Amino acid sequence: MGPMHSDVIATEHAARLAAVDSLLPGSTPFEAAENAVVLEVATGDSAASGLASRVQVDRDAPNAPWRALTEHRLDLQLAGPQPAAVLDALLTRWDEHLRAVAERGDTETAAIVPRASRDAAGAREMLHHGFAPLRVIAVRPAQRLVPATPLGTPGVKIRRAEPDDLETAVALGMELHSYDAQYGTVNWRTGVEDILAKDLAEQLKRPEPPLWIAELYGRPLGMVSVQHPGETGWISGRVAASRVGYLSSLAVAEAARSSGVGTALATHAHQVLDEEGADVVLLHHAAANPLSTPFWYAQGYRPLWTYWQRRPAVR
Repeated sequence: MGPMHSDVIATEHAARLAAVDSLLPGSTPFEAAENAVVLEVATGDSAASGLASRVQVDRDAPNAPWRALTEHRLDLQLAGPQPAAVLDALLTRWDEHLRAVAERGDTETAAIVPRASRDAAGAREMLHHGFAPLRVIAVRPAQRLVPATPLGTPGVKIRRAEPDDLETAVALGMELHSYDAQYGTVNWRTGVEDILAKDLAEQLKRPEPPLWIAELYGRPLGMVSVQHPGETGWISGRVAASRVGYLSSLAVAEAARSSGVGTALATHAHQVLDEEGADVVLLHHAAANPLSTPFWYAQGYRPLWTYWQRRPAVR
């Protein structure tokens, strides 16, 4: 057959994903832009298009503690009856591109491929190219039924955070970051505490900070922060929903784990976002984290996107 048109690739890719997950958004053909090129390959009667981009993260940016400082990303669209084979060819083509633009062995670089979590085709090929499924965007439809709610958890009180809570919030944020850093998505860097403190201080200055503190018998041992619908344009395109809430972080001090504090905080965040009319709530979590992964799925979440990552980007 002749070359497959980009419109056809995008349409077939969207149809294939819609068949496995109704919450995935549609697809439009990729277009080259600044710091982004389109890569196309074909194998037999299958074809793939990839948008290879590069993002440089400011070391002092609020999201820097959770990312590599240089991210090489490949968004992909696969069409035809052999998606795994054509993905393999696309990854080989991208590796050629990366060897020309990425510094070999730099652990502050990452090659990242977002994939629909329920799209199993090509998972083996991802592994063969050195990628691991490290990070997940999980989704929770609004008002989803979950196991017994913890509104009456003994000793737990949830209140909106105040400026005086900054020290507590920073300590909880640092504990969360150091635990998550063990699972390969970020490097530990100096200056992380200052970045977290600055970001949390800005949140706490708002008239109604989107941050809540959980006290266990009077001790502040947990926190949760959210982004309301209207603040989530940076991620709302990842899901087929009109009003999208985002659960930015949830942290519980080690001394309070398994006490019900985390479930009480999650339930409170979901109630806030449900009352604001959120159709879904999204969050990120480290796939290998043995605490957060079972916890979030017990709260009604499921994986929507899996971010396969290779660090460094070029070995």
